[in-house]
Amino acid sequence: MTAKTATQNACKLCTPLGACLAFRGIESCVPFLHGSQGCATYIRRYLISHYKEPIDIASSNFNEETAVFGGSHNLKLGLKNVTQQYKPQVIGIATTCLSETIGDDVPMILKEYKAIMGEADLPAMIFASTPSYSGSHIDGFHAAVRSAVKTFATGGAKKNMINLFSGMISPADIRYMKEILTDFGMPFMLLPDYSQTLDGGPWAEYHRIPPGGTATSAIAESGCASASIEFSSTLEASKSAAGYLESEFGVERHQLPLPIGIKASDRFFAVLEALSGQPMPEKYEDERRRLVDAYADGHKYIFGRKAILYGEEDLVISVAAFLREIGVTPVLCASGGKSGQMKKRLLELVPDMAEQGIEVREGVDFVDIEHEAERLQPDMLIGNSKGFTMSKKHELPLIRIGFPIHDRFGGQRLHHLGYRGTQELFDRIVNTVIEERQKSSPIGYTYM
Repeated sequence: MTAKTATQNACKLCTPLGACLAFRGIESCVPFLHGSQGCATYIRRYLISHYKEPIDIASSNFNEETAVFGGSHNLKLGLKNVTQQYKPQVIGIATTCLSETIGDDVPMILKEYKAIMGEADLPAMIFASTPSYSGSHIDGFHAAVRSAVKTFATGGAKKNMINLFSGMISPADIRYMKEILTDFGMPFMLLPDYSQTLDGGPWAEYHRIPPGGTATSAIAESGCASASIEFSSTLEASKSAAGYLESEFGVERHQLPLPIGIKASDRFFAVLEALSGQPMPEKYEDERRRLVDAYADGHKYIFGRKAILYGEEDLVISVAAFLREIGVTPVLCASGGKSGQMKKRLLELVPDMAEQGIEVREGVDFVDIEHEAERLQPDMLIGNSKGFTMSKKHELPLIRIGFPIHDRFGGQRLHHLGYRGTQELFDRIVNTVIEERQKSSPIGYTYM
């Protein structure tokens, strides 16, 4: 492969985008970017296109002068304006490449601002350092969640409750996780919860801050929880919200892969049974039985198929394990992330990876993935909408998962997790294969 000196069509998004998404999952919170207006516009465009909801992202609006002399004045003025116009309970502040490059000391600026304005009259402020040159959108997401917990969590007597840090999942999956936790009868705190703020109903009048989100009072209690569950295969404890709660307040951390597939979902439900002391409700036993039956029914259509899988590292790892479970070989598992953990974690879930010829690539862009597609000749692509150009060029079906999904309707309502989400994903994969067989047949067929 020809060496490149720059990324082309990156297989990731910018770090503060992930932070803004996480902030939208906190009740009465306005995301605020310390940087240029263009960064806020780019992020709004991506989020609105996927979630189909209005999204306001404030900005300190850097210009040439600010870039030279610093953004302290702009940040203070912007916070004052947002406070007056939106009246939020929380402002979530994320940095951009420009403000980080010039070295703005945001915690110091916030301290000066609080001293000037009087802290008692101000909304709470969460700060996350999120320059795009030091990570991807998922890194910004985790940084914002950890900062929110550090800002609000307090210690105290242990309570019969659990924390769920579910990661960057769809609003539909968030609702499903809340349903599961409720059915187990154990109080919980789920962060972030943008299931309503980014997938709500119509309003009689415009809300500058949409209703919904995790309450700051619930985040405050997270330090008193009996345990935390965190969906991630690659997230280090030093960068995670659950890791912070474990080190500061002794809240036991359970790190699990995203529960996609029967094995991973079984593991998640087993942890819930152990923490709650309750057996899995019968409705989920039924979901599991239906999924096992679907595996048997659909096996003949998909066994032996090859796929190229790309996206966030945690999503790729979990979907790869699911694909092996159903007889599909993910010949390439690719991500723009650079945690250095991806291959190791994949080996834990897919021990026959080498024997199956599964290749793992971190820190790649879509030019790299396209070169691999020409060599590996997969039957399908599985990933977000950014792979559409490659899909069209190579005449490969694209099964859309994760974020962003710009070129199809309802991406925010796709299930991926648990028995229910696995069922929907399995059905989509099988039907995609059947559709391709129909298209490639000279006569087609009208029944199965």
